[in-house]
Amino acid sequence: MNRILNKVKEIIHSNMELYLPHVNSGDLEGNGEIYYMNGKDGTEFDWYVNDKLPPFMVFYNDEANLGAMKLLLYKDGGAAGYIYDEKGKKLVKEVKLNLDVNEKDIFELAVILRNEADDNKVWGASIESINTDVEVSDEKRNEFQQNKKMYAAIRNKKMILNLNSYVSKKVTEEGWRVGYMERNEPVHEQDSGWSFLSGNEDEEYISDAGNIELVSVGAVWQQLDPDIFKYIDMPIGTKLIRVSSEAFEIDRNDMEIFTVKRQQ
Repeated sequence: MNRILNKVKEIIHSNMELYLPHVNSGDLEGNGEIYYMNGKDGTEFDWYVNDKLPPFMVFYNDEANLGAMKLLLYKDGGAAGYIYDEKGKKLVKEVKLNLDVNEKDIFELAVILRNEADDNKVWGASIESINTDVEVSDEKRNEFQQNKKMYAAIRNKKMILNLNSYVSKKVTEEGWRVGYMERNEPVHEQDSGWSFLSGNEDEEYISDAGNIELVSVGAVWQQLDPDIFKYIDMPIGTKLIRVSSEAFEIDRNDMEIFTVKRQQ
């Protein structure tokens, strides 16, 4: 087995023995097998979008099948472990550590896991079942690296989702969907530049700071209006109006804003 995976295995087993001493192998799926959870987005996605490998997991062996431990391994060799008791329902310990391996070696492992797991449609498999004792060719390294550009837009959107925006209370409190969205120059590093309005506010309403809330772009997308997501990486200076129940267009001041409330 790849030496980094051996380190992962040692860390998971030692932490489970320390923080879950009452849990025996029979309580765990596969008698405590460690699974590589690449099935959601794949190895390349997590590497280029989230700066890590997909999670390594140990699961409880019951109907709920919740995690007993999750370990995240980042590009820089840092790792985060999460240990769960009560059949996965209670987080009992979060540990931070460093595996003392460099990014080059972790990158080599990422390429191997992409080739030996993802490319062979092996998803959520035990690390023991994946052939990781292989040499990485220059061709495979280059192929992995060349795919980085495919994830650049996703990575940028993820960054924007974590930034703040100004949102009308007609959207946050009165239940209107976003009808107008505008991106201005950010005023600080946590500012996305985005403002989201329902489109039926007047100047007096907008000029009152009490009618505007500071909300992350991600919260607007997830909780208030999923339609904004496809537009959030548009450049500074963008002004969009809703033209239908699902779509926005560039505001050219020649169309009425389509205003609609969220479905309850």
